[in-house]
Amino acid sequence: MKFLLAIYVAGAALALWRTDASWPTRIVLALLWPIGPVAFLITVAILVGASLVAFPLVAGGIAALVAAAVWWLVR
Repeated sequence: MKFLLAIYVAGAALALWRTDASWPTRIVLALLWPIGPVAFLITVAILVGASLVAFPLVAGGIAALVAAAVWWLVR
């Protein structure tokens, strides 16, 4: 938990230092900066899910490769 808090404080300090905005805007950006990486992860997850529907042959090929790798590692 201390590690995550240290990352948050470092990001907040960086946002306060490097943002070219007024102080109220800087403070809001420093408090809300973790939303960006979370939004990125959600977007990537949605795109991966959509690609499974849009390209089922590719998804099937990847699933077959993963299954073969698991079988080879477990046996």
